[in-house]
This record gives sequence, structure tokens and C-alpha cells, in this order.
Amino acid sequence: MAVDVLLGLQWGDEGKGKIVDVLSAGYDLIARFQGGPNAGHTLEFEGKKFVLNTIPSGIFFDNTMNLIGNGVVIDPITLKKELDKLKDAGHDLLAKKNLMIAKKAHLILPTHQLLDAASEKKMGDGKIGSTLKGIGPTYMDKTGRNGLRIGDITLADFKEKYQKLVDKHTSMLQAMYGEVADFSEREAAFFEAIELIKKFPLVDSEHLVNQYIKDGKKVLAEGAQGAMLDIDFGSYPFVTSSNTTAAGACTGLGIAPSKIGDVIGIFKAYCTRVGGGPFPTELNDETGEELRRIGHEFGATTGRPRRCGWIDLPALKYAIMLNGVTQLVMTKADVLSGFDKIYACTHYNYLGEQIDYMPYDICSVDAHPVLKEIDGWNEDLTGITELNEIPARLQSYINFLEAELEVPVKWLSVGPDRKQTLVLH
Repeated sequence: MAVDVLLGLQWGDEGKGKIVDVLSAGYDLIARFQGGPNAGHTLEFEGKKFVLNTIPSGIFFDNTMNLIGNGVVIDPITLKKELDKLKDAGHDLLAKKNLMIAKKAHLILPTHQLLDAASEKKMGDGKIGSTLKGIGPTYMDKTGRNGLRIGDITLADFKEKYQKLVDKHTSMLQAMYGEVADFSEREAAFFEAIELIKKFPLVDSEHLVNQYIKDGKKVLAEGAQGAMLDIDFGSYPFVTSSNTTAAGACTGLGIAPSKIGDVIGIFKAYCTRVGGGPFPTELNDETGEELRRIGHEFGATTGRPRRCGWIDLPALKYAIMLNGVTQLVMTKADVLSGFDKIYACTHYNYLGEQIDYMPYDICSVDAHPVLKEIDGWNEDLTGITELNEIPARLQSYINFLEAELEVPVKWLSVGPDRKQTLVLH
């Protein structure tokens, strides 16, 4: 049995949470493999909206186990808030016993967030657009071999290790940024949250996932953010601090590349981006505002307005290539209803030539989009349940995308509810 991987193919916010929720019933284990609470997977269950920042999106199914993998960085305070909100809504994950946490996942400390904010402030106009959740500094400590991991919280000398790292951070804050901050209140909340985390099964996730595979059980690896934010292959330096591509599932869960099965790539019918960085198809006009308004394009975690634009096929082809995508999911097709004309970027005008691939540098050198005009559709899609109800112009758009991307669009999402998902193939 292989591990299927589900991830976003753009700059995040593609609707991964809902699609994992739709597919969860077919899997025995859903495992988050990278990222931290800067991710926000929004899904609806029994008429209620939930935003999951760290917890995998399969927790509403009683027969599906969920794992926060070793590649994830965990803010105990945020995780406790998530758990408390779910419990208040009738979903007590301690009682349901369907959540496990990898011992090798790294911890976000209160001082990581102070370092994040101080660094972003110092960069001024050149700032990355960080969510200020402490993600970058935590991954820096991980690769610098200074970090604290979930498994450390059960050790007798955990507080000693914690204080050693905090002392290093406070010295850095004063020396590099001239800042001294009081974080005692957040520190108290941190240790309170640690006590809750101790009540969950803390596991050697690499052994657990591989045992699931050996037993012939179905595993879905859930990514956060999007492929274009990958630390190696994204629009560097305006990226996240982890590998958001399918390769990240191997290191983020401890599985061999040969164990990867289907790679399910999710993309919006248009494109959005949060924070700084290049966005060739961005619409800084009324059309962009209209997409934002109709699509409710505001960050699930930060509430920041998302930048909106037309679909970018060179970037999408690049992401499909990097991830070995075998199946596609198109979300938010309903947002485009009512536009007389829609557009797709097929090439870039870049340094005096026309190219159809993602170049090395689109940060300091603009890649100007070459747009193809496509007839839009006026029909309301949110109530359709049968394939024969798909408007002809939308079907034509799907056919165009499949021909360009050379991968089938297997699922079509026409609204936020799990029932508003059609299987096309």
C-alpha cells in the first residue's frame, strides 16, 4: 500500500482542508507533514465552519486516525486553542482518541515569535510578509541543531533545555535588534498548553506510518501552504521555511519515495497570494477586488486580504512537474460565475523573450503575463450535483486546462461544503 499526497499547487489557500475532509472517509490515517500554525485549513462540518492551523483535516471522522508529523512545527498555545474550540463544539479529540503527535516535531517557543516580529520589523519595505507565528526562527533552530522537540517535553530536564534556548533568543533580541520584551504571560500559557499535549499519544511517527503501510492501510499525507512557497523551489525569498512539495512528505513523515502513490494537486480556478513576493497575474483593479469580494479572499489564519489574479499556467505546470501530480482538483469555480470573460496566463514576457516556464528570478525581474481570453459563464454553480449540470463554457475551461496541464481534473469544487464537490473522472 502506498501513501497518497495532497497538496496545494499555487501560493497556498487553494482549499486543501475541504478536499482532505471530502476524501478522509477513504483513508485510515491523515498525516500533516510540514508547516506550522501559519497554515489555516478551513472546512465546514454539520453547518459549522472550522479553521484548523495544526490539526489534520480528518478529525471529524471517528474511524480516521490523524497525525501531526515530525516535519511540522508546533506552537503549543495555538494547538491548545484549537483543541479547546473543537471540544466546545462537541469534538473532544482526547475522548475520541483520533489524534497523535510525532515526538520529532519541533516546538515553537514564545521567543521564536519575538524574533520573527523583530526580524520583519528590521527589514522594513523588504519584509517577507511573515505571519509572525515564529515559523522561520523555529526552522532555523531546527536546522541549526538547537531546537526543542515534542519528545523533550516528557524529559526531566525539559525546563532546563527550554531556558537555555530562551536565554539564547533574548540575547539575540537585544544584540541584533535592541529589543527587550516581557513574555511572561505567554510563557505561562506555553507551559499550560504543554501539560495538555502530554495527554495525547506522542509517537515515533516514522515507525507508525510505515506500519500502516505494511498493514495495507490507506494513508493520506496532507500538505500546508502551496508548492510555490517551497523553501527550495518557491519564489525565494518570499517563501515559507519548509518543503511544501511532495518530497516534503518523505522527510516530514519518514517514508521512502517508493512509497508515494497518487499525488493530488489542488488549484483555484483563478489565483491568490497572501503577503509579499512576485505575483505575475495579480489584478490591482476592480476585477481583482471583485474576485476578493466574491471569493471571500481573506486569510483563514491572519485575516489579511489576499491578492487576487488570473490563473497562472507556467507556475502551475512548474508545480505539477515538481510534485509528480497524478490528479487535479479545481476549487472555487463558482467564484468565476458572472464574469463575461476570464483569462489564463499561458506565457511570460521575460527579459525580451516569451517563455512558458518559471524562471530563476521573478522577484527582481518582472515576468509580464501573456493572457488568453476565455468565455465566462453566468450560471450559479453552488447547487449543481450532476455532471450534466456543468455549464458548457465551464466544461470548455476545464478541457482547456487539462490539455495545457496534461493531468486530469478529477474533482471540481463549487462551494465550501463537502457536498459541493463533483467527481469528474
